[in-house]
Amino acid sequence: MENIKRETPLDQEEKDLKDALGSIDVKNLEKPSAATQKLFKKAAANYVKNEAKMNIRIDPRDLEAIKRRAEEEGLKYQPFVRSVLQKYITGRLVEKSAR
Repeated sequence: MENIKRETPLDQEEKDLKDALGSIDVKNLEKPSAATQKLFKKAAANYVKNEAKMNIRIDPRDLEAIKRRAEEEGLKYQPFVRSVLQKYITGRLVEKSAR
């Protein structure tokens, strides 16, 4: 099977952010102050601390199907599962209509 990486579709806000970031010349950016760097490091550490691990048992065939779908979306399977769960709990997971 050919390994094809597809870009995940972006919403309008994400497209705007991508365009804005693409227009920045990073070579001309100033290094953040020590205080700002410390703040960023603290925020990153707090984010990682706030994640919880979850272990589940799953049928190997289901896991392979998840991995295939994740690859179609251009994601590793764990971020894909996290995304699906997040969409489900926020009510944004939409079923495809039967054809």
